[in-house]
Amino acid sequence: MFKDAKVFSSFSVDDVAKAKTFYANTLGLTVTDSMGGLNLNMQGEDRVFIYPKDSHAPATYTVLNFLVPDIDRAVDDLTKLGIQFETYDTDMIKTDENGIARSTDPSQGPSIAWFKDPAGNFLSVIEQK
Repeated sequence: MFKDAKVFSSFSVDDVAKAKTFYANTLGLTVTDSMGGLNLNMQGEDRVFIYPKDSHAPATYTVLNFLVPDIDRAVDDLTKLGIQFETYDTDMIKTDENGIARSTDPSQGPSIAWFKDPAGNFLSVIEQK
């Protein structure tokens, strides 16, 4: 039924103006105003819709993942822009001093680092070699 359907993702924020500044100026994405919210225009026809929600509660899961060829460079570049990365020291996830959960075994998944947008939603950079 949906095999050939075009899709997009969406999530809420508590302040559209702050989100626009963050996604456009800090992350460097192409952002357009749309229906009171924002479209993040990604590669090709991919897009993400960010909408305002008065009762917004930050997502407790990752809402947007950015695939990068070099996670160290991505984390360094984002840190220079003022992004703070999450740190974890649990049985499931351990991050290094830069906030990167490193994978040495491809069967365990890629290296990944999480950060938050101004609304508290989780985003990540994932190394894709």
